[in-house]
Amino acid sequence: MLHNLNALLAPALMERLVLVVNHVLGAEPAAMQRLQAHAQRVIQLQLQGWPTLLPPPPQLAFRVTPAGMLEWCGGADASPVADLSVRVDASNPLLLMARAATGERPTVSIDGDAQLAGDVNWLLLNLRWDIAADMERTFGPAVAYPLHRLGSALARALRAALQGAPGLTPRAPPPPT
Repeated sequence: MLHNLNALLAPALMERLVLVVNHVLGAEPAAMQRLQAHAQRVIQLQLQGWPTLLPPPPQLAFRVTPAGMLEWCGGADASPVADLSVRVDASNPLLLMARAATGERPTVSIDGDAQLAGDVNWLLLNLRWDIAADMERTFGPAVAYPLHRLGSALARALRAALQGAPGLTPRAPPPPT
């Protein structure tokens, strides 16, 4: 049943994720300009070590559009040839998501086009979602400022909890005696 629910929800989730990423890209013309040079190229994210007890993630392949945005390749083109493959250790998805939420970049291995990899790396280092500005446009400054402060405090608390929780990071087994 969980797998059937995943099959229904994953495409909708991926489409919304692409909308958010494109919103962030659209706010930075230099980012779109860098991606325009790679129109029609495919970037694939591979989650290695994904736990078998969890439903499998959807295909994480994205094509660069001529406008310098991304489109998800999970629908009709279910197995595009990747120009850039980015592999991430996903053996502990909760830890991976928690670290990503605190701004920590995971260790990745990359295969493919060097120029595309360089531009994607630039995007990862330089793009930031201005959540406060989006919230102000949506809710107005009187509501946005307290919400942003609350969200920032929660992110700091999560970051501190992760740094102080050694049980979350995988450890090597003790040597045999």
